[in-house]
Amino acid sequence: TVLGDQARLDISARSIWNASERAFFDVRVFHAPAPSNASKSIPAMYQSHENEKKRCYNARVLEVEKGSFTPLVFSTSGGMGGEAERLVKKLASKMEYHTGQRYSDAVGYIRKRLRFEILRTTVISLRGDRGARK
Repeated sequence: TVLGDQARLDISARSIWNASERAFFDVRVFHAPAPSNASKSIPAMYQSHENEKKRCYNARVLEVEKGSFTPLVFSTSGGMGGEAERLVKKLASKMEYHTGQRYSDAVGYIRKRLRFEILRTTVISLRGDRGARK
């Protein structure tokens, strides 16, 4: 487990799961055809990666940050783990309530945005940030 300052979580938000509670998220993208995943089924791959993230960060978030932790696991083929799917559904129901948007449209919008953000991050990590030119 990671209890010290070296624990860096990717996303922090308030009032996702409970009112005023701080929620922390850590993202992992894995490649299903990789040799390390050859002996596992697709659902087992997602579960394995989620459990590994929880093992690393859950104790620190509960003890130090006093919040909740959710691992967000995605595959390079576009799928998402159970925890990520649960988050999408929660966000979609909040969007439906606050904006009046249909639930199915909200789910589609969130999934599309997530996929494009993961793609953008991947491109930046491969090519480097091209930021503002001086």
